[in-house]
Amino acid sequence: MLRMPSCLLKLPRVVQSHKAWALFLLILMFVSFAYHKFYWSIWEDPKSRGHPDSLSAAISCPPSVPSSQNITAGPSPSPGKVFFVETSEQTNPSYLFSCSVESAARTHPGSRVVVLMKGLAKGNASLPKHWAFFLLSCFPNVQIQPLDLTELFSGTPLKRWYLWPLRHWEPYFLPVLSDACRIVLMWKFGGIYLDTEFIVLKNLQNLTNALGLQDKKELNGAFLSFKPKHTFIKLCMQDFVQNYNGWVWGHQGPELLTRVFKKWCSLRTIKSMSCKGVRALAPEAVYPIPWQNWKKLFEAVSALELQQLLKNTYAVHIWNKLSHNTKLEIPSQALLAQLYSQFCPATYAKMKED
Repeated sequence: MLRMPSCLLKLPRVVQSHKAWALFLLILMFVSFAYHKFYWSIWEDPKSRGHPDSLSAAISCPPSVPSSQNITAGPSPSPGKVFFVETSEQTNPSYLFSCSVESAARTHPGSRVVVLMKGLAKGNASLPKHWAFFLLSCFPNVQIQPLDLTELFSGTPLKRWYLWPLRHWEPYFLPVLSDACRIVLMWKFGGIYLDTEFIVLKNLQNLTNALGLQDKKELNGAFLSFKPKHTFIKLCMQDFVQNYNGWVWGHQGPELLTRVFKKWCSLRTIKSMSCKGVRALAPEAVYPIPWQNWKKLFEAVSALELQQLLKNTYAVHIWNKLSHNTKLEIPSQALLAQLYSQFCPATYAKMKED
């Protein structure tokens, strides 16, 4: 009687094992894909898209904004830059996105405001036909450029992290990728980083080597301002890789910055202070509205209340993940509507028009 080779006897078990792993990977990929779609549907407000086609021909630059054709006529902006980053493939900026960049451009006329977007084609000089791109191009200090992630991470500890083939299937990959971009930008170039959900009220250039407390327990990296090659940012990059956990929300963002700052200052609990040349700004500086109280943005406030609220504030974080589905009346006395009106009037005019 012929006996089957032992290797063939083991084959069904091997096949079954491979099937189980393949099924697991397929499920993981599906869940991750579904999360990415859900996550970006949250962050993108359909009401804020405007009408991308034919708008560039209908919109003219506001009188208060120099024409983009006259960029070379004015003085060259200083080396300090203000960075915004879009790590998804989206190329249809919201009203809030436009307001963030416009308010930064207005409050930093002597600085380059650089908007890096992964969805823009490399080497293509023309921007997508969308009202926000046309409007922001009116500002001579705004530059909208493709985001080359491989080039950005090269020469840093995050290069190997980014190049791992299965990285983009992690559940929070896009927000973690944003966390990675901001600390590498600060390390390589320095300047100011802002999330695209800030409305900037004042020039931020004097807040060097600083980040903000979002509450009494935690720092937030939605605003960063550092000189290039700063040791604190180097430690942030090292912690990013050494203590990496892409499965916990915020572990690579606010929690990372809080961990590093506590070590930097030998603290057990976080507090507003300056330590070894790095400042942790009090919440009212850039997070005057706590995330738990985000609905206040949609409540009516008097001019006096607004003045008092923003007395010590440089920028207001809008907490778009929580607030994106809330209807904003335009015009109104709501705090957010007044911020749009005062600090990004060109975007506000487009909102009223729509």
